[in-house]
Amino acid sequence: MDGSLHAVPELAEPIPEAAAESGDEALEFEAFVLANHTRLFRALCLLTRDRYEAEEITQESYLRILERWDRVRSLEDPVGYLYRTAMNVFRKRYRRAKLALHRMVALAPREDEIAAAEEHEVVLHALAALPADQRAALVVTSMLGYSSEEAAEVLGAKPSTVRARSTRARDALRRRIGEQR
Repeated sequence: MDGSLHAVPELAEPIPEAAAESGDEALEFEAFVLANHTRLFRALCLLTRDRYEAEEITQESYLRILERWDRVRSLEDPVGYLYRTAMNVFRKRYRRAKLALHRMVALAPREDEIAAAEEHEVVLHALAALPADQRAALVVTSMLGYSSEEAAEVLGAKPSTVRARSTRARDALRRRIGEQR
C-alpha cells in the first residue's frame, strides 16, 4: 500500500438491516462497524495526516466500543460516541507522543560529552605546565572566585602580585590551549 489518503479499502457488503435488528449483538456490532468504518477512517486520515496512524486509532476505537457494546448500542447516538471515543484515543496518543518527545529532549546530553572531556583534559595539561605561583594565583582568583585582595591573603603575596601572576597565567593558558587545538 502506498499510504495515500485516497486508497481507502472498500468494505464488504453491509449486513441487511434485518440481521442487524435480529438481536444478535455480534451481528449488530458488525453492521455498526461496516456502516461507519469508512467515514471514521477518512476523518482520522484528515486529522492525523497518516493513513497507518488513522487505521490504528480506528481499530482501537472499535475495540473500546466492542468492550462496551451492550451499553453503547442502546445509546441515543452510538455514532457520536464512536467519534468521541476516536478523538479521545487520538488525544491520548498525541499526549503520549508529546510526553515521550519531551522526555527524550530532556534526557539528551546538553553538550558533546566527549568534546567536553577532551577540553577538560587540555585545560588540565595546560594548567600543569604553568609555574606553581601562577597556577595558584589563577586557581584562587578565577576558579574559586576570590578577589585579588582575598587571594593575596590566602597566597601570602601582595594583591598586585596576585593580579600579575593571574594575568601571566591566563596568557600562557591561551597560548598553550591554542597550540593544542
